[in-house]
Amino acid sequence: MDKSRIDIISMGCSKNLIDSERLLRRLADKGYEMHHDEEAPTGEYVVINTCGFIGDAKEESIETILELVRLKEEGRIGSIAVMGCLSQRYMEELKSELPEVDFWYGKFDWKAFVDALPDRGKEVIPARDWDRTLTTPEWSAYLKISEGCNRFCSFCAIPLITGRHTSRPMEDILEETRSLVARGVREFNVIAQDLSSYGLDLYGRHALAELIDRMADIPGVEWIRLHYAYPADFPMDLLDVIARRDNVCKYIDIALQHSSDKVLSNMRRHITREQTVALLEEMRSRVPDLKIRTTLMVGFPGETEEEFEDLLDFVCTQRFERMGAFAYSEEEGTWGAEHLADDIPQDVKEDRLDRLMALQQDIALERAEEMLGREVKVLVERIEGDTAIGRTQWDSPEVDPEIYVTALPASSSGEPLVSPGDFIMAKVTAADAFELQAEYISQ
Repeated sequence: MDKSRIDIISMGCSKNLIDSERLLRRLADKGYEMHHDEEAPTGEYVVINTCGFIGDAKEESIETILELVRLKEEGRIGSIAVMGCLSQRYMEELKSELPEVDFWYGKFDWKAFVDALPDRGKEVIPARDWDRTLTTPEWSAYLKISEGCNRFCSFCAIPLITGRHTSRPMEDILEETRSLVARGVREFNVIAQDLSSYGLDLYGRHALAELIDRMADIPGVEWIRLHYAYPADFPMDLLDVIARRDNVCKYIDIALQHSSDKVLSNMRRHITREQTVALLEEMRSRVPDLKIRTTLMVGFPGETEEEFEDLLDFVCTQRFERMGAFAYSEEEGTWGAEHLADDIPQDVKEDRLDRLMALQQDIALERAEEMLGREVKVLVERIEGDTAIGRTQWDSPEVDPEIYVTALPASSSGEPLVSPGDFIMAKVTAADAFELQAEYISQ
């Protein structure tokens, strides 16, 4: 165990990661040696920022806590602190079942952990609320613009964990953006549980388009990418901003969940298939070259084989460039858990999931092959030998394909004259469902 060292382990989504980054900054300011997501934590304190979204995520968080308890009993780490979505929702149950944990916090009261620890004597300027230690590459950052959700879809426990939708003030977000640019960040992945509702609580109107337009005005902002829009009551003026601004990626992540009207109604999604198709048509017509990432669900209570076939047909017709899917998992406390029987056998859910993803893999290959011969802008993330590996504007970190760029310019000693964090132009020469190959053009 290392005195004055604190390990932080982040579980779940990028929204959770931002909370961990804020905690990292505050504890470093108090004089602690901070480590994030190390394979072998050895800290005087170890903090786990848990996820409580679906069954698998909850199980992974519990298993990680149990592993930390074992390390504590062996004397390899000191005190354990648990925070995040899982403890926000199940605080009392977890406390009774895991007495070995020393500190318990939810998703929003973790700053009390900072106050509870002794100061190690470092004098610093107090952190602003959004100040954080980035765990992402120095040129890329996630930017959270709101918390919570008012939608109350019948399968989702997020509103039970995070509460009502709460937008951050626009000036606060813009100030953080300028601060991150000054630190070298050029790519901004804007995230929220529900981007579509940004501004309604603060300004009484949809304000996402204005926010993104003003972010795009900030010198040094090279890419802005949007994650987790909601299809019902989508802010259509955002499409004009995406189309008009060169530094707003022609990409949007919008979870659609299903195509069947009956399933959508039972999911309490407040949208129909016809309205969904109309929205997608409008998006693609108003934003040339837009690529859409969506998430779909199979095995929702009452989903018939006919309704699943409808979903397959929907995917065939829409030909999403990016798509993820998961099988329904009943979440206690949700409307679905209380009013609908989880009546689809697990093996049927898994079979439907496999069939859906096999279909999407074929579509993803076709979509990738449409990129052959195109010249694209690439953000380089790493260099392996004489190859630069990175992403295009249509590829979000961790979830989307990468592009491998060869024929890089080199110095007289043979070293590539391209570095991680650079933007380069490349021509696509080969494609499969999971990556592109390209040749360097210019920088």
